[in-house]
This record gives sequence, C-alpha cells and structure tokens, in this order.
Amino acid sequence: MESAASARSERLVSRSVEQTKRFGKRLSKLLQGGEIIGLVGELGAGKTSFVRGLAEGLGVGKEGWIRSPTFTLINEYHGRLPIYHIDLYRIENRQALESLNLREYLYDDDGVSLIEWFERLPADEVDEYLEINIVHRAGREREIVFRAHGERYEKILQVLSGH
Repeated sequence: MESAASARSERLVSRSVEQTKRFGKRLSKLLQGGEIIGLVGELGAGKTSFVRGLAEGLGVGKEGWIRSPTFTLINEYHGRLPIYHIDLYRIENRQALESLNLREYLYDDDGVSLIEWFERLPADEVDEYLEINIVHRAGREREIVFRAHGERYEKILQVLSGH
C-alpha cells in the first residue's frame, strides 16, 4: 500500500450521526463500481453509520437494513450498484482472511467493497483504494479523513472536495 504521505487527503468534521450518513451519501454519488473503500476507526466511531448513508445513496431501501457485519463478516446489498460490506474485526490471521475469498468481492468491477477494520487487510492485498479514517472527538463530533490511494480515488476526492 502507498504511504499516507503520498496520498491525497480531505478532512471533514461531522457533528452528528445524520451528518456522517450524509457524507456517505455524498460519496455514493461518485461511485461507478469496482471501488474499494477501507474504513478505519475504533469501535463506535461511526463506520457503520457512514456505510448506511452510502448504501442509502446507492438506492438500498429500508428492507436492506445496514448492520455491522461483525458476526456474518460479509453482507451483500443491492441498489444502483452491488455493495459488499465486509468486516475484518474478527479476522485473526491470513488463513482466516483467505477463507473469505475476498478477492471475489474486491475485484468485482460492478460492485463496491466497503471494508470495516481495513487496517487488518494485509498491506499487499490492494494497491488502489479510498481510505476513510473516522476518529471520535468530543461529544458526537467525528473527524473524517479521506485518503486517496491511486489516481481513480484522487479524482473522486477532487470532486468530493469541490476542486
């Protein structure tokens, strides 16, 4: 993976769960399929809330209630694009990771892979991706840092930031 120093980044502040969802929804409008989005943040930081907003923006209805996939590891949702919501929290080693057949999801040109606990993915698994780091601040405030790793994701961040 590229170093964070070489990656383009965008920093936002969310002051509510609804605002975090809106940021996800805003990003969803820029997705075309084949994207890999890595979510990083401690328990309760807002990763799943962000995913809910993104899924809503991609047309996943209320019947596809987005929940943290911690116990099922991978949840699939269907909207404008297929969504593969992957949670690596309980993955303890490379063998367990390989048993998930992640490459089938990660390299699906039609779908969007959203990976919570992205830092648990081996560094050599993906070269290009959008990393979203959500940090809990005071009260309900969250700092959301988007880092583009690769030209495709740099373009997404340019549009997202209005440049």
